[in-house]
Amino acid sequence: MLTIPPKVTPRAFERLAEIGAAAQGKALRIAVEGGGCSGFQYEIDLDEVKDDDLALTDQGETVVIDAVSLPFLADATIDFSEELIGARFVINNPNAASSCGCGTSFSM
Repeated sequence: MLTIPPKVTPRAFERLAEIGAAAQGKALRIAVEGGGCSGFQYEIDLDEVKDDDLALTDQGETVVIDAVSLPFLADATIDFSEELIGARFVINNPNAASSCGCGTSFSM
């Protein structure tokens, strides 16, 4: 079965550049962990690139996803959103059957 890698919006790469992730030797890591109010939760952090990561690069910045999380994020879109309640990286995941109100956990 072919896994379609996630897409990263230009806005997400622009935000990484604004915070200087690459200048710090870091990438934005998107991972899926068990837990959260819906069964799975996203872990989003600045981290170093590892050998088995899928690396998505643009504008000199990198987003990485580990091999275990990749199937959960197939064909997802990673974006950056600024709203009245705050600014954050968001994931639009077509594989999620439902998600919580805050958008950090989901079920499949």
